[in-house]
Amino acid sequence: MSVAKDFQVSKDVIFPPGDLYSDEPPLETDLHRLQMTLLIQCLEWLWQNRNDFYASGNLTIYYSPRQRKSENFRGPDFFVVLGTERKPRKSWVVWEEDGKYPNLIIEILSNSTGDTDKGLKKQIYQDIFRTPDYFWFDPETLEFTGFHLLDGEYQPLEPNPQGWLWSQQLGLYLGVYQEKLRFFTPEGELVPTPEEVAQQAEQEKQRAEQEKQRAEQEKQRSDRLAAKLRELNIDPDTI
Repeated sequence: MSVAKDFQVSKDVIFPPGDLYSDEPPLETDLHRLQMTLLIQCLEWLWQNRNDFYASGNLTIYYSPRQRKSENFRGPDFFVVLGTERKPRKSWVVWEEDGKYPNLIIEILSNSTGDTDKGLKKQIYQDIFRTPDYFWFDPETLEFTGFHLLDGEYQPLEPNPQGWLWSQQLGLYLGVYQEKLRFFTPEGELVPTPEEVAQQAEQEKQRAEQEKQRAEQEKQRSDRLAAKLRELNIDPDTI
């Protein structure tokens, strides 16, 4: 009897698409896509000299106890795993990653996923993933909520005076800035994107150039005044 005849696939088994990086539905709007990319870019820039973490978004996490990719998979909008190798991946397979689950997850809410993010996913991240820090953010309404795992259950995080929430796992604050969810350092400084860093450097360069021009203009004015005084037989150094 052939192997092909012995092997039958149940109709109840759903295999994720093989040509996609995530089983999740496509990001609904540009706001969702931009927000996810923003979080990844900022953290990777801040930790550019670190090689002990992995940050990604809308990427499938496989966590089947039977080590099967046909069951038990989720695709968080943004997640970070600490204490792992920083390298490109097409998916996160828990049993191939020393059993590691995300240390932090952020879901970007939408009308179609909000109930799941606040209900089923929250339960999975709490009871199965045991992810210490879980946040959700709505780019439309700016709703922002966070939880920290304490004694096996998610406890709501209390915002600081700026309305930011502290991530113990990242050692950073998360807060809404210009209608986007952003990272802030413990000192309260905004973690910039690479583009913002470049813009700031260009602005500082322009300010330095302007200061140089002003200094040169002041020197020219001073030289003209000194020359005029000498025409009047007055030593400018004695004034």
